[in-house]
Amino acid sequence: MEKDPQYYVRGVLDRNRLILSRTITLIESGLPAHQELARTIIDRILEHTGNAVRLGITGVPGAGKSTFIESFGTMLTQKGKRVAVLAVDPSSTRSGGSILADKTRMEKLSVNEMAFIRPSPSSGTLGGVARKTRETMLVCEAAGYDVVIVETVGVGQSETTVASMVDFFLVLMIAGAGDELQGIKKGVLEVADAIAVNKADGDNLDRARQARREYENALHLLNPASPNWSPPVLTCSALETTGIEEIWKTVVKHRQVMTDSGEMAEMRRRQAMEWMWFLVKEGLEDWFYNSPYVKERLPVLKKEVAEGRTAPTIAADQLLAFLDECVRPAGPESD
Repeated sequence: MEKDPQYYVRGVLDRNRLILSRTITLIESGLPAHQELARTIIDRILEHTGNAVRLGITGVPGAGKSTFIESFGTMLTQKGKRVAVLAVDPSSTRSGGSILADKTRMEKLSVNEMAFIRPSPSSGTLGGVARKTRETMLVCEAAGYDVVIVETVGVGQSETTVASMVDFFLVLMIAGAGDELQGIKKGVLEVADAIAVNKADGDNLDRARQARREYENALHLLNPASPNWSPPVLTCSALETTGIEEIWKTVVKHRQVMTDSGEMAEMRRRQAMEWMWFLVKEGLEDWFYNSPYVKERLPVLKKEVAEGRTAPTIAADQLLAFLDECVRPAGPESD
């Protein structure tokens, strides 16, 4: 693997897809040397990032996310937009999401020269997803992609994690609102910037319209995340590509409203600070668990706590005392 960071920086800025893929592979690597190189690359391309529309998409099972993203992404490329799709799957601890599977799910988009599809490996943790996906998103922005779509494949906390790194968060739903509302957490609706009822076609059209009204009622019970934006509920058919244009217009309108109010810039600043503190906490945790003292003491203390011979509070104090020893200033040296 090339060790010169400028090789990757030039390749990304020149929109070389092969080097873009290699750069993302470097970011995904857990090797310390690769991580150091990746940090240098991210630092050098940072000034070329921030101009893309960052769009998060999630949905209940069966909502047709893949078909929707393919229709939506294709529509954007027809408008001359370059689109990157990052699939986040924290549930896939072995493969982190399969490139083959993602390309199979979006056959047309995967061969579109204006599009780039990449799964984001989880490294077995949701934190790993957050870190890798954020950095991959920046690299795609530097490579000139106008819209970066982050798709949550997994369920649970991944939705709110993705919502914290994008500008606009879209929740895909389907008809039968009562059942689907049970299948998606209140916290996800609270961070939604719009809800789209998919599969609004054929015999399902009336049910989709009814579902739209029910979701609108559900949103009225929640406090909107922004004082400047009330999340709309839309209907669409990814299969028939109806309503897709309206969703993009909603994204554009939201961006304009948030930019004019100053909330977009503030949100980006807040996200950057949250990312910094996340990395600090992650680094401290890695350092703590990899320290020789903790590696030696932790198995012993875990056994003692499990057997009831040591109180959890005492065990925790012993481990945390190690941190205190590490940061305590050294006393004056004796002769």
